[in-house]
Amino acid sequence: MSLLIYAESADGKFKKVAFELASYAKKVAESLGTTVTAVTVNAGNVSELSKYGVDKVLKVTYDKLAHFNAKAYADVIKQAAQKENAHVIVLSSTTDSLYLAPLVAVGLEAGFASNVVGLPVATAPFQVKRTAFSNKAFTITEITTGVKVLSLAKNSFGLIENSSNLSEEDFTPNLNEADFSVKVESVEKSTGKVTIADADIVVSGGRGLKGPENWGMLEELAATLGAATACSKPVSDLGWRPHSEHVGQTGKPVATNLYIAVGISGAIQHIAGINSSKVKVVINTDAEAPFFKVADYGIVGDAFDIVPRLTQKLKEFKANNG
Repeated sequence: MSLLIYAESADGKFKKVAFELASYAKKVAESLGTTVTAVTVNAGNVSELSKYGVDKVLKVTYDKLAHFNAKAYADVIKQAAQKENAHVIVLSSTTDSLYLAPLVAVGLEAGFASNVVGLPVATAPFQVKRTAFSNKAFTITEITTGVKVLSLAKNSFGLIENSSNLSEEDFTPNLNEADFSVKVESVEKSTGKVTIADADIVVSGGRGLKGPENWGMLEELAATLGAATACSKPVSDLGWRPHSEHVGQTGKPVATNLYIAVGISGAIQHIAGINSSKVKVVINTDAEAPFFKVADYGIVGDAFDIVPRLTQKLKEFKANNG
């Protein structure tokens, strides 16, 4: 018996979530007295996974999997789990894995727990802690099936180095045309920017910025911090920013180390989607804006004055501290 993870990669390089997943899986495996196997798809140098405790890698290299296809990828993970006799399969909570996890669970007739935020609180019976009610509460969920699928909430565990002796094995799953019933015609990606999915810091703007022509100052702040830019739903609906930057309950949920909201009042749907972020900073002219009730730090003032000054101070700090 082993524990299996799906280590996500993009353009051959592992995403940060792959290392967090490996860190988490290693601790779970130790409590279960087993090992960690990772399945990868078209990844490059897999030796990086050994730094975080992965014992074995099943390397899948297949041109038809160059673009994400939920059905085909789920079949790959299912067959890898069956090959390794894995009774616990762990995936992340990225956009791709949110599609994958339920499909993997159905394929393996497994119990599935999403939004897991910690190590199992009990292994017999198997119980895990999860977030509930848009991150406003926690629940302890028991999984009674022989095979268990977990989806780890992003940024809930962190990276823990735990070196292992890694073995690598080429793995060729048996995929058929039915796995590719959904055809990917093209994929458009932004380049040279930190993506929301991989960002530790997000700088987000709302209607308080008054128009798309004013986003330059947010982009400069984000570039200084090495952050991703995002926006509220009204901003994307107005066409000021692309829908790919819309964060919130109805957009992309984020769980960053730092979330900076500029000119966003804080509708309940937006707050629900970013509430897992560890530190929330709000800049708004309205002292009564709902966002201030959940903020760790708040600045009441004009963003057009505060943001450029904040960016300048950060640049000076970086210059003086290397």
